[in-house]
Amino acid sequence: MWLYVTTFCEPVMQTINLKDAKAGFSSLVDDAMKGDFVTITRHGKPVATLVSIEAGEIARKALERKRSGLIAYLQAMPADLPDRNPSPSRDVVL
Repeated sequence: MWLYVTTFCEPVMQTINLKDAKAGFSSLVDDAMKGDFVTITRHGKPVATLVSIEAGEIARKALERKRSGLIAYLQAMPADLPDRNPSPSRDVVL
């Protein structure tokens, strides 16, 4: 079993392959409940992360945060913008 544990601050970040994660899933859930992040890999590539409900809710809310689009930005612009210069632009040779 390969288990890499890297500590930055809190929480602890663990990386474990899928086969070992299946065998020790209960202990990984316990680690996630304590606030640790458990990254599960398949063929050496990260495919999933096991986190606590609180961390998952924070991530979900961040992804759902409504972002204003171009139309909302343009509608928020002041109405007294200067008029566009009506004279033709210079010729461009393509």
